Amino acid sequence: MYFSFKGKIIYREKDYVVIEVNNIGYQVYVSHIDDFSVGNDATIYLYNVVREDEQYLAGFSSIDEKKAFESLISVKGIGPRTALNALSKTNSSDLFNAIASNNIAYLKKLPGIGAKAAAQIILDLKGQLTESDQKGNPKQYEEVRSALKNLGFKVKIIDDVLSQINIVNGTNEEIMREALKRLRKDYVKNC
Repeated sequence: MYFSFKGKIIYREKDYVVIEVNNIGYQVYVSHIDDFSVGNDATIYLYNVVREDEQYLAGFSSIDEKKAFESLISVKGIGPRTALNALSKTNSSDLFNAIASNNIAYLKKLPGIGAKAAAQIILDLKGQLTESDQKGNPKQYEEVRSALKNLGFKVKIIDDVLSQINIVNGTNEEIMREALKRLRKDYVKNC
């Protein structure tokens, strides 16, 4: 099993790169294609995906990103391609902050992750976080969403705002205050 490759990037497509190591080119699917430029030397941390009908390498620019990928694919219903797509729109730190703060809205904005998958990610991965990260109400972002909806804000706008907020161990009031502050900025900007 491979842990990492160090070599030169010789080719790049929208979702994979080819890294040349000892005159052999390896095709590696990556979540953040912009981390790799053709002609540059790079180290890619690898995960070897083996399934009944396919085998490929998934690659990451950091060990933390690889750990985030491995965490995501451990969740029931999340496969390697979905995990790569989801990671393409976030980073490991923001992902784990969203899980720790029960922010379903943030997770739902990731490609391939719907409400059910977001809830499953929180359910499965929150137990892997440290003891101090596990405080808070699992439904607090839904409660804030409901409160903002009752105030007359549109659901799409609420979801957009909540998807940008990751307050670990925050209270409903803190999340609501931050959401209202962002909603006010958007309102002023659009006037």
